[in-house]
Amino acid sequence: MTGESEVEFWGELRAMTQSRIGLGRIGDSLPTTRVLEFRSAHAAARDAVHMPLEVEEFVARVEQVGLGSPPVVTSLATSRAEYLRRPDLGRQPKDLSAVSHSEDEIGIVLSDGLSPRALSDHGVAMLEALKTELSDSYSIAAPVIATEARVALGDHIAAAMGVRTVLVLIGERPGLSVADSLGIYLTHLPKPGCTDADRNCISNIHPPEGQGYEQSARIVAGLLAGARKLGRSGVALKDTSRADALESAEVLTLE
Repeated sequence: MTGESEVEFWGELRAMTQSRIGLGRIGDSLPTTRVLEFRSAHAAARDAVHMPLEVEEFVARVEQVGLGSPPVVTSLATSRAEYLRRPDLGRQPKDLSAVSHSEDEIGIVLSDGLSPRALSDHGVAMLEALKTELSDSYSIAAPVIATEARVALGDHIAAAMGVRTVLVLIGERPGLSVADSLGIYLTHLPKPGCTDADRNCISNIHPPEGQGYEQSARIVAGLLAGARKLGRSGVALKDTSRADALESAEVLTLE
């Protein structure tokens, strides 16, 4: 492959992915541009982990969605540094007295996780999409905002809320390609002590490059329906939304 055609080949592929491919070579090293891009991505990932959530501003934005005024809770981790060193503390609540018990079916926890930036960038829009998709079929409790939070903190919050299913929207671990990816963890009949085997995850939510809000909300709706029918979530529950879409496409093609 000649130099010019190689550049064109890798350029077209790079336009289709955020992965680092076809970086080129100058002698035994990478081109300076690629090295600087790597350092910039690494800095963005570090910033996404360490930059705290602007809680008051985020509370105001969540209130505008119209699901109620969100209480704010935190984990036993007393600082960001301790949160990163002690994952176990991020799974335990410090005080849940601000969380009201409700008879609603769905609880939503907005957690900073390992990327507060992801929650700030995508949390409110994702919450709006979930409200649109689910509110006609389920009652939804006022959302809860959790800081210095790991996924399992949502089980304690859900138990205090008294909901049947909890959705934990949480900032995912930043990578060198994406620093603002949001995940949704669904747990049916949540209680302290649940493990990851009891949950379903919708990951990589960061439009336009990642999964979109409406698509993610539809997947959640499908998983919710399946969890209620099955009586549990986790490894026994599968996302069939893509399979259903493929079957519909095949029917249309045949017709």
